[in-house]
Amino acid sequence: MKKHNFSAGPCILPEEVLQKASEAVLNFNNDDLSLIEISHRSKPFVDVMENARSLVLELLGLENQGYKVLFLQGGASTQFLMTAYNLLNKKAAYLNTGTWSSKAIKEAKLFGEMVEVASSKDKNFNYIPKGFSIPTDVDFFHTTSNNTIFGTQIKEFPMFDGVNVCDMSSDIFSRQLDFSKFDLIYAGAQKNMGPAGATLVVIKEDILGNVEREIPSMLDYKIHLGKDSMFNTPAVFPVYVSMLTLEWLKDLGGIPFIEKVNQQKADLLYNEIDRNPLFTGFAAKEDRSNMNATFNLTDDSLKSTFETLWNDARINGLNGHRSVGGYRASMYNALPLHSVQTLVDAMQELERKA
Repeated sequence: MKKHNFSAGPCILPEEVLQKASEAVLNFNNDDLSLIEISHRSKPFVDVMENARSLVLELLGLENQGYKVLFLQGGASTQFLMTAYNLLNKKAAYLNTGTWSSKAIKEAKLFGEMVEVASSKDKNFNYIPKGFSIPTDVDFFHTTSNNTIFGTQIKEFPMFDGVNVCDMSSDIFSRQLDFSKFDLIYAGAQKNMGPAGATLVVIKEDILGNVEREIPSMLDYKIHLGKDSMFNTPAVFPVYVSMLTLEWLKDLGGIPFIEKVNQQKADLLYNEIDRNPLFTGFAAKEDRSNMNATFNLTDDSLKSTFETLWNDARINGLNGHRSVGGYRASMYNALPLHSVQTLVDAMQELERKA
């Protein structure tokens, strides 16, 4: 029996996706060739890439609205650089809500003036800042929708009348949003979509071409768009698995369906955190992430007992990031509700033993 996988990333994937992917590694499309040894320019893989891009737009509700989809390499960390390289001409605005937005801000400073409109660093990023203003003269405004390490999530996005960029690495495809409000969305696949190695970029083509600098080919969105994500050899296996995961999500009922499931999982765990006197949540209640629940013991002397309980329950990936400590339960799309119930059962067993 598979373990209950609460790992923050690489993420849990649907079993049927893993099965299909494993079969494709041995024999793809019954062609007696492995997926990972065929040409990325062969029709079978070009079809995979085209299907994956099409599914992204369909699931996000962005068909026929001027958006294009890229599957690139380098993770979201490279997108910290690429967004600024391609969009920052003079000045950009960033909302700082955690480690990843801090890293994005660092890269932006290389290309022009950076305005940090607000930050939650004063409380170790356990909340989402609100009530701030965004300068009207910036080239773009950047947010991070979900903060994996600290367990916070933007519920209502501050937008401005300009280019809006969002890092959605850890909650892409998990909840309904008006995605048309964003001009560029990027996300590492390994948080909620597939294995590490591919990075999704959804971009409105008309926001490009406004910077004065020359952009190296590998970092130029226009070049990648012109080559349909095939400027260099793409990450064939991660793109294929991402396509399978998107097909799985579509068959379930898409984002409206999975949002309800994700809310059930989050409610189940957060209700126990709030009820059980042995645990306390880290993130501000109004900003709690439905993807990554962060919590701590109220009595650290119980740590070894709790660790034994959740290990005996075959729970994996529960330890919190060193920046927060305690525990982090990542509840990505493919995590079943019964896995969350298993964790809640372990928490209640600790209460009985204490």
